[in-house]
Amino acid sequence: MSTINEDHIVDESNCSETKLVEEEEEDLQKLLVPDLQNLPLTPASAVETNFAIYFALDFMKPAHDQYVYRHANGLCVIGLAPSHIAFNDEGGITAVDFNVGKSDRSGIKVTGKRKKNAQHFESNTALCKISTKNDTYIVRCCVKGSLLEINQQLIKQPELLNVSAGREGYIAIIMPKPADWLKVKGFPC
Repeated sequence: MSTINEDHIVDESNCSETKLVEEEEEDLQKLLVPDLQNLPLTPASAVETNFAIYFALDFMKPAHDQYVYRHANGLCVIGLAPSHIAFNDEGGITAVDFNVGKSDRSGIKVTGKRKKNAQHFESNTALCKISTKNDTYIVRCCVKGSLLEINQQLIKQPELLNVSAGREGYIAIIMPKPADWLKVKGFPC
């Protein structure tokens, strides 16, 4: 529809289309360029972005708290939670020993797509012993699955647990079967 207004013609349908396009561009601009007032002070860490974070509190014994970071591909990273009793001891963690039970966990070598030579563990299987100045604690799997890797760096640098237990100081990587993971989370299979 067109109207004549003081010697010039205005096409009203074109005006509404222009307004619609401007609104769409404004909405797109809001999506692409975030408002600086609403941004967090620090960006999310890679762990927060890529993993679902779970805690096994009082696992097997009081204050033996551990974390399980589960990646979208199903792998679980196991480590000591900041509330673990070992961090309360004077001097922190001084040694990590993967020689527990009948085998040395540090000697495993997993190969190939099917993870040949992976050891299958129950959730209460011991992964390693951590020592402090006054005591020794056993760290367990928390999740039933195949042990793919242990953190070799902890053997030479146990202080990583004191400094960065949630990152470089992880204990092991385990691959649970999907059905076993659902049992751990409490879902019926």
